[in-house]
Amino acid sequence: MTSTEPISFAEAFDLINPHLYTVEERIRAQAKIFDPAVEGYVSYVCEAGGKRLRPALALLSAGATGKITASHVDLAVILELIHIATLVHDDIMDGAELRRDQPTANAKWGNAITVLLGDCLFAHALRLSTNFSNSDICRRIADAAAEVCSGEIIQTQRRFDLKLSTADYYRIIEMKTAALFSAACELGAFISEASPQVISGLKTFGMKLGVAYQIYDDILDLAGSEEQTGKTLGTDLRKGKFTLPVLLMLQSGKDVNTLRELLLKEDQVDGELLVAMLGSAGALQSAKSIAFRLIEESLEQLAPIQNNKYAGGLRAIAEQLRTLLDRI
Repeated sequence: MTSTEPISFAEAFDLINPHLYTVEERIRAQAKIFDPAVEGYVSYVCEAGGKRLRPALALLSAGATGKITASHVDLAVILELIHIATLVHDDIMDGAELRRDQPTANAKWGNAITVLLGDCLFAHALRLSTNFSNSDICRRIADAAAEVCSGEIIQTQRRFDLKLSTADYYRIIEMKTAALFSAACELGAFISEASPQVISGLKTFGMKLGVAYQIYDDILDLAGSEEQTGKTLGTDLRKGKFTLPVLLMLQSGKDVNTLRELLLKEDQVDGELLVAMLGSAGALQSAKSIAFRLIEESLEQLAPIQNNKYAGGLRAIAEQLRTLLDRI
């Protein structure tokens, strides 16, 4: 195992920048495949940009276990299209009006067109996945897409459910968020024909990192600002999605009756009061501590992997998440 110096988050993306550029161009080009009457809608949501974390994880996992190939780029495009489809549907369910400082598709065109737009993107991504010669890759992508949708259904079923446990919460976010992180890392290594041990390690790395990322995102929805994130915040509370800080406070026994009354007010929830309660009860800090632990556990999964610059890139993404959590 060769040692390498730690690299920064920016340097991690620089490693794969030419491939990410290709992914970006390919994503934007997908709109032209649709009927001209649909092309404008697809183009709008595909050109909104974003962090492209899932493509980055797929490409870095590829580089960590071999050479980045055209098949890895195909994988990155497909996973990002699935992610975009989930965001389109999420914004409908949350009634969100902003995404990356731009009006959401539902804010521009209404729910009817937007739900069908999300469906088109899902179907198109799965159609692209059938181009892999190994059907196991297509099946794994389809499984991850189904996990994401199932997680969203379960979360919607459990809206305003004061009996939601932390175990339920973890199961939901493993499905709706971490499934794509996990698939990106696992399939990046699988396409490189890495050993089963390495593939399994990267799969678990992606899962733990994805759960930590969703906890971060949930804390941000409570304690962040729209200027900071470029999207509508507070939607979890308004829609009765009880995330980890809330669940931890419910379990703590501190001001539980007041908290329950506050949570069940639906659109009338006093967000500032709730955040103040969560902060004084230590629930926000406890949620952050859990995310920090998951980041550490994710990094442990990289031990069997050759310590090259791309593996360093994976570590840099995990470390960047730690930094972002520290800033909240």
